[in-house]
Amino acid sequence: MSALFASAITLLVITLTGGRPAMVSAAAGSMALVIAGLVQSHGLNYMIAATILTGIFQFILGYLNIHKVMKYIPKSVMIGFVNGLAISIFLAQVQQLPEQNVIGYVMVIVSILAIYLLPKVIKVVPPALIIITVMTILSFVFKGSFFTVGDLGDMSSLDVSFGLPLVPMSLETLWIILPTAISLTFIGLMETLLTVPIVDEMTNSTSDSKREVKAQGLANFITGLFGGQAGCAMIGQAVINVKSGGRTRLSTFVSGTTLLLFIFVLNSLMMVIPTAALIGIMITVAGDTFDWKSLQLVKSWEMIESTAMVVTVVVIVYTGNLAIGILCGVVLNGLLILLTKLNKK
Repeated sequence: MSALFASAITLLVITLTGGRPAMVSAAAGSMALVIAGLVQSHGLNYMIAATILTGIFQFILGYLNIHKVMKYIPKSVMIGFVNGLAISIFLAQVQQLPEQNVIGYVMVIVSILAIYLLPKVIKVVPPALIIITVMTILSFVFKGSFFTVGDLGDMSSLDVSFGLPLVPMSLETLWIILPTAISLTFIGLMETLLTVPIVDEMTNSTSDSKREVKAQGLANFITGLFGGQAGCAMIGQAVINVKSGGRTRLSTFVSGTTLLLFIFVLNSLMMVIPTAALIGIMITVAGDTFDWKSLQLVKSWEMIESTAMVVTVVVIVYTGNLAIGILCGVVLNGLLILLTKLNKK
């Protein structure tokens, strides 16, 4: 529940201050992977301190124009990032299928079909919203027939506070949180700055990457003061928002406020949402996220570009870490180019 609250705060702050309208930012799994080790070794307060420090670093890097570094990432690696994420989203949904019963499998299939068919009939309301609403009503009517969000774990308690974490203000604390904060800073910025052009292309519009970097830093700083974890842009959720018609800041503002409403007022309603409906929706997101044109581009690419893309995809899927996959793709691409030039000499 704390991750959902952190996501709402992050989303609302970036909605008001960010440079890419309609892009969704929240507590991401890649950031959670980095945070996990610090939480296990030193506890939640040190995680909060690392989140605040991450926000400070990102805000400073925004003024230092860190966004300009993105132009050095090869197109093949960027496509690998998108495809690796799409495959990871799909596999994450497939892993949940064994928990479903026969009715759940039917709901997954119906949800997938509805995502593509509903827009042909109803264009005003996003298909995902219709699906979740209808499936939740069915969950109420046929109580106990579906695996729901409430079955995933206890989400009833949330202790919200605002202020600095209870850690010693010393150099020792700084050395403890510094490695995690540095990792969070660059992983968050990397994922955000790679997601920005994707949303730009989907919406046929331009954005202010420098402003977005500073907004990410401000959001993480404020989220940390609320006791939440660091976040960054989330391409899957951004795709859902844009595909549902989101183009302005209003779309993400509504998302953030609605999430807060569910956390504090409609918690019991959120608990009965069938996971099968969410699985179906996310499978379509994976399909929409994957760059299918890249399968044709591979035929015209040189071996260096194709290898870099494939390695980026494989590393992302294997490690579950987008940043590591991107770094591997960039380094490999550079090494292959260097080796090619040396062979020509």
